[in-house]
Amino acid sequence: MFKNHPKGLPVLFFTEMWERFGFYLMLGIFVLYMTDQNPDKTGLGLDSAQAADIYGTYLALVYLTPFAGGLLADRVLGYRKSIFIGGVLMALGYLGLAVPIGQGGSMSIFWGSLALICVGNGFVKPNISTLVGNLYDTDRYRPHKDAGFSIFYMGINIGAFICNFVAAYLRNKFDWGYAFAAAGIGMLIGLVWFAFGQKHTKDADVLRPVQEGDMPTGKILGVVFIPAFVFGAIGWFLPGLLGMDNFIGSQSNDAFLFACVPVTFYYISLWAKAPKKEKGPIGALLSIMGVVIVFWAVFHQNGTALTIWARDYTDREMPAAAVEVADALGMVERVDLEPREIVVTDTHGVPMLDPVGEKITKLGPDTYFDNMPKEDWPTGPVKEGSEHGGLNLISTELFQSINPFWIVVLTPAVVAVFAWLRRRKLEPSTPGKISLGLFITGLSTLVMVLAVFAGDNGAEKISGYWLVTTYLVVTVGELCLSPMGLSLVSKLSPPRITALMMGGWFLSTAIGNKLSGLLAGLWGTYDDKSTFFLINFAACVVAAGAIFAMLPRLKRVMREHLGEG
Repeated sequence: MFKNHPKGLPVLFFTEMWERFGFYLMLGIFVLYMTDQNPDKTGLGLDSAQAADIYGTYLALVYLTPFAGGLLADRVLGYRKSIFIGGVLMALGYLGLAVPIGQGGSMSIFWGSLALICVGNGFVKPNISTLVGNLYDTDRYRPHKDAGFSIFYMGINIGAFICNFVAAYLRNKFDWGYAFAAAGIGMLIGLVWFAFGQKHTKDADVLRPVQEGDMPTGKILGVVFIPAFVFGAIGWFLPGLLGMDNFIGSQSNDAFLFACVPVTFYYISLWAKAPKKEKGPIGALLSIMGVVIVFWAVFHQNGTALTIWARDYTDREMPAAAVEVADALGMVERVDLEPREIVVTDTHGVPMLDPVGEKITKLGPDTYFDNMPKEDWPTGPVKEGSEHGGLNLISTELFQSINPFWIVVLTPAVVAVFAWLRRRKLEPSTPGKISLGLFITGLSTLVMVLAVFAGDNGAEKISGYWLVTTYLVVTVGELCLSPMGLSLVSKLSPPRITALMMGGWFLSTAIGNKLSGLLAGLWGTYDDKSTFFLINFAACVVAAGAIFAMLPRLKRVMREHLGEG
C-alpha cells in the first residue's frame, strides 16, 4: 500500500489512525451520552434539541481552532511540536469526560474537557495534514500526492471503524466514562508512535518565516481573535436586547456564526493583499472552501439525525443465534418493558414542561417500543432477574462504523479507478472530483427519503440496510471530496501559509459542522421527515453546480501554477 510513497507516510498514517480513534469514539457516543436518561448510568439526560445544539457547537469549535493552530505552527512552533502539544491536550480532554457527572450534576468538568479537545485538535488537525503534503514536495513523490492523501484518509477511518466497537463494549459492560477514557488512551498511543517515527518526518517540518508584507503573528491574533470574541458576544446578547430569543436557532448558533465574521474577513484580506502570483491560488481555494461548507453540513448528520434514526426508527433486534457472542463483545444494548421514569415529549420530540418549568415525566417502557406495535412487544425476560419482556439490540453507535468501513473497503478501489483514468488522460481535475463528491453526497440523502417512505414516516421500524446503503453512497462522495480537498490545499497554498490555509479548510468544515447541528435541531419540527432529507439534497445539488460552474477558472489556475488541471 505504501509503495511509491515516502517513509513518513506510514508514520503519519498510524498516528492519525489512533488520534481519530479517540476523536470518533467520542463523537460516536456523544449524542447518546448526552441524551441517556437511564438512572443506572451517568448520561446527562438532555433532550435531543439541546444535544444537537451542543454537538453542532462542539464540532464547529473543534474545527475552528485549526486557524490558530496552523498559524502558530507555520511561524512559531513547527508542525511536529504542535502535534505533540495538541495530542496531550486532547488526551486530557477525553480523560476529563471520563469523570462521571450524571443527570443534574455539575457541568464544569464537561465544558472544560470539551475546551481542551477543541484547542488540542487545533494544533493536531491542520499540521499533520500539512506534514503529509510536505512529504510529497519532491519530483519523485509529487505525482502521487492525491493517492497519498487518499491512503492517509484510509488510516483516519480505520481508527473511526474500530473505535465504535470499543465504545459499545465499554459503555454497555461498564459505563460511559470507560469509553471516554479509551479515547484518551488511544490518543496517547498515537503520540508514542509519532515519537518513534520522527526521523522520517523531520525533513517535512519546515518553519515558514514571515515575509515582507505579511502581518506579524501577534497582530493577526489581535485583529482576528479579539474581534471574534467581540462579535461572538454580540451574537449572544444582541437578540435578547432586541426582544428576541435568537436569530438563527439558538444563542450558540448566533454567537458562533457572528464570531466567524472577523476570521472569514481575515482570509479574504489574505487574498486581497497577496502578491499577484498568489492571488489566483488563494482565490481558488477560498471559493472551494466557501462551497464545501454544504458538504460538512450534510455529512455530519451522521452524528445527529442519522444517529437518532438508527436509535429510534431502525429495527436493531439482535438475531438470537448471535446474542451470546455479541454480548461477550459488548455489542448488545438491552431494553425491557420494566416501567421507568421517562420524559414526556410533544409530537416534535421536545420535552413538555409543567407550570413551574420542570420536565414532565411518566412511568413507561423504554422509548424503543414507541413505534413498535404492541402485538410485537416481547414477553420473555431479557436479562437475569427481569420479570418483564425485553429485547437484545445492536448498540446504536455501531452504525457509526458503517461509514469508515466503506472508506477502508472503497479507498483502494477509488485510488485505482483514478489511477486508471490518469493513465488514459481522463482523470477529472481535483476540483472536478470535489464537485462530483458533492453531487453523490446529495444522492445519499435521497436514499433516506426512500427510507422514510418505507417506514411510513417513522411509524414503523425498518431494516438497518437503509442506513448501510446511505453510508455506502455518502462514502463514495466523501472519498471524492474530503481527501481531494486536503490535497488541493497542499498543492495550491503558497508555502509560507500552507498550514494557515489548511486551517481555512477546517474553518469551512467548522461552519458546516455548526450548520449540521442547526439542521439537526430542526429534525423534530418536520412532521414529514422526508422534507428534512430533501432540503439536504437540494443544498448538495446547488453546491455541486456552483463548483462545476467555477471549473474553467479553477482549471486555469491549476494549469498556471501546477501545470495540471
